[in-house]
Amino acid sequence: MAAIASGAPLITNDAVVLGLLAATLGFVFWGASRPSGPWKKFYAVVPALLMCYLLPAIYNSIGLIDGETSKLYPMARDYLLPSSLALFCIAIDIGAILRLGPKAIIMFLTGTAGVMLGAIVSFVALGIIHPETVAGDTWRGMSTLAGSWIGGGANQAAMKEVFEVDSTLFGQFVAVDILVANLWMAVLLFLIPRAQAFDRWTGADTSAIDDLKQRMETYQTQHARNPSLADLMVILGIGLGTTGLAHFLAGPLVAWIKTLPAEWRLEDFSLTSGFFWMVVLATTIGLLLSFTRARTLEGAGASKVGTAMLYFLIASIGMHMDLTALVDRPWLFALGLIWILTHGALLLLVTKLIRAPLFFMAVGSQANIGAAASAPVVASAFHPALAPVAVLLAVFGYALGTYAAYITGQLLRLLAGAG
Repeated sequence: MAAIASGAPLITNDAVVLGLLAATLGFVFWGASRPSGPWKKFYAVVPALLMCYLLPAIYNSIGLIDGETSKLYPMARDYLLPSSLALFCIAIDIGAILRLGPKAIIMFLTGTAGVMLGAIVSFVALGIIHPETVAGDTWRGMSTLAGSWIGGGANQAAMKEVFEVDSTLFGQFVAVDILVANLWMAVLLFLIPRAQAFDRWTGADTSAIDDLKQRMETYQTQHARNPSLADLMVILGIGLGTTGLAHFLAGPLVAWIKTLPAEWRLEDFSLTSGFFWMVVLATTIGLLLSFTRARTLEGAGASKVGTAMLYFLIASIGMHMDLTALVDRPWLFALGLIWILTHGALLLLVTKLIRAPLFFMAVGSQANIGAAASAPVVASAFHPALAPVAVLLAVFGYALGTYAAYITGQLLRLLAGAG
């Protein structure tokens, strides 16, 4: 307990942390698979996916581990995420994705508008409830959060430079970003098992989504087989090999883009981000493989291997969530909560008005708030075949993020009365 009191985590060795996360995931799935008893009743209410996310957050919050100093999340993000995306795409039906229609784009843009509106609403609300919270240069820090919640880390960093945000203030809003965005993701993960009831309430037409799921499941059934060691090694070879190729190509590609004229401002579209190209390349390679004999590996469990990789990413994301952080600066976090609730309320309103499925609402939101690192997590919780939809929307968010966040920052500047 002395380690917790001093602020140092009890476990600092990443090998031990990885073992703890693996044991936690195994325990959760063991309980969720019980055919009867208390675990069955528990997981009938609380989704297993949510527990895979929250338990590591609890470990981090009580000082058992430290997600900030661990290298597991960068590893999972850079290695396991691209691999899982490639494996998800192997059996994808491009035509079925195109038949999903325009509602995915509408909900994504609604999510963007919700972030922009939420910034204004939260600023005004805290100006009434607790004016000290939004005094001074707080609006500058909010512009960086808008960049993160519409685009991603590159857009957030761009806003820090554009609005000359102080490093301390920037750090405070990074903390708000991590906690509030993770709480929102937990809400979405909680809703996913209740998608059918939600869709009945909105009157959504889920036929296109159901068709895509059915096509994938039919293909799995037609080609299903007990995977041999050769199958599993080929699946891992494709997943990790694609990731390696994406890393190999992304480096020189980014280096070349940086030599292009500065006035083109390609960084505003995140085109100078290695992670951006890694995700795009891995998804593209996976889609290209879906036109080859590699597609038959879906019958041997390619998407299941990809899902297992993704669950390690989910657990490593949860490690960054500190449930006690709310105590340190409650009003600043209150601003973030009002902001995200405004975003959610607008999404819910438009979802009901256009009768969109929960899938479009959840992925449209997460493609903004979480970008390419977590949007596929939410999409694949509905079905692995839907992960590419989230990637495409997240890429759109990278392009839109800098401009929408800049506009939001200027609006906040006017509200703050800054010169």
